[in-house]
Amino acid sequence: MATIDSAARTIPGRLRVAVPSVAERVAQELRRQLAEGSLVPGTRLTESTIAEDLGVSRNTVREAFAELAGERLVVRHPNRGVFVADLGAADMHDVYAVRRAIEVTAIRGGGSPEDVAAVRAAVEEGKHAAAAGDEKALGTANQHFHGAIVALAGSTRLNSIMDQVLAEMRLFFHKATVDAHFYERYLPDNEAICEALEAGGLERAAELLTGYLDRSEEALAEVHGED
Repeated sequence: MATIDSAARTIPGRLRVAVPSVAERVAQELRRQLAEGSLVPGTRLTESTIAEDLGVSRNTVREAFAELAGERLVVRHPNRGVFVADLGAADMHDVYAVRRAIEVTAIRGGGSPEDVAAVRAAVEEGKHAAAAGDEKALGTANQHFHGAIVALAGSTRLNSIMDQVLAEMRLFFHKATVDAHFYERYLPDNEAICEALEAGGLERAAELLTGYLDRSEEALAEVHGED
């Protein structure tokens, strides 16, 4: 786990920049680990271990936990500690409502050639992971694909919202990935969406993405025992 270093808050001259606090950066690192599948629902998170791994104080980790608890990514059980959340069906449907709002809107707006290239890179990352039979890497590539779609909008705020969404999504996906080919089924969708985006067919890309999200939500609802 990488060390979280302090960052300067001023630029020579009069310009001041907003730099995330150390606790915010610790929270972001934990969100990344959640989004990439390194932390599974029910995992106990230990202040001392995380503080040592990231080179920060336990108070800083405690602040990061409070931030993540506010996002419902972790839960604190009295006399037991802090655990990665195990989210329910209501959370899942709420997350998909957010995904439709921000992913579909972002892809309708298109993006710079560099941003579109990042979507393509995530598709290729998924293909390589599938060829290697690495399901965890394939899941991470899928997360990168959806993150790159939101990044098309060029909005720091939307990217921050998506970071939380991706962390929540990976928590839902853990139960689904008992099926070794869970993520692989979405590769053709990712390819088709990316091709439409690259061709400038933004409405077509939005239509494909909407259908994808509908099917994905239905599949997860079935896995989590909903009728």
